Amino acid sequence: MRKVGLPTVAALVVAILAVSASAPMIAFAAAPALAIAFWRNALGTAALAPVALVRQRTRPRELGVTVLSGVCLAVHFATWVPSAKLTSVAMSVALVSTTPVWTALIAAARGVRVPGSTWAGIGVAVAGVALATGADPDLSGRALLGDALALAGGIAAAGYTLLGERARASLATTTYASVCYGICAALLLVASLASSARLWGYTWETWIAIVAMTIGPQLLGHTLINYALHRVSATTVAVLLLLEVPGALVIAWILLGQLPAARTLPGIAVLLAGVAVVVLGARRRQPTNGGTIISPEAIGTT
Repeated sequence: MRKVGLPTVAALVVAILAVSASAPMIAFAAAPALAIAFWRNALGTAALAPVALVRQRTRPRELGVTVLSGVCLAVHFATWVPSAKLTSVAMSVALVSTTPVWTALIAAARGVRVPGSTWAGIGVAVAGVALATGADPDLSGRALLGDALALAGGIAAAGYTLLGERARASLATTTYASVCYGICAALLLVASLASSARLWGYTWETWIAIVAMTIGPQLLGHTLINYALHRVSATTVAVLLLLEVPGALVIAWILLGQLPAARTLPGIAVLLAGVAVVVLGARRRQPTNGGTIISPEAIGTT
């Protein structure tokens, strides 16, 4: 692993700020949730595809895994993006951050031995979810649906992460991302048309928010994270990405005037502590399956 220098530190700071802005900008944009997710992925594909086409070709097996990853990403966006409009930004970001927990559970279901620290972290995270949702003053059906969708988004992101780990073992980042985003955009377009979601005719403020989401969280955030992973361990990066939660809260406060209720903060803190225990457990021991190492990326966040 290379020495961590100022460029890597700067890349991580920018990446965390970029992904932190995602949920607040989704809540700000006056457009259907599915349409926002579609445009974000379609524009991301358009930006990356020209580079990917001249760099690498995919083999059928790699393409199949990438397509499945794109399907999981579509489910992630189709559930999490609407959640940011139904529940508070705080709850939406906190619940979708349970991705490392679900990744560990999927690994266990596949017969992979998961460390005891992971199960301890799962217990703490579940307790945090119960505490946060129980203390949330907004217990309306709309808010609870948003909470459930955010949780589903975290589960879908776990599948996306695991499949992406396999595909990226032999694919360049731009190649993998352009195919994955393209599949995701196609599925979200079908879902948008099926639900009669309006795909254009937005205000200029909304278009600016959509473009900003594409440049920031979709491209800049993930690109710089991948850059940093060549110099910083995936476990460390995953823990740093938990800063997305407080970052999103601050941006939501500035952009939307949406300050989370004090009663929800202890539960969110416990939830993040549980996720951190899951991620940090990989530092001491990496679970294996028949000699195949389950890398820290497989227990990372989305």
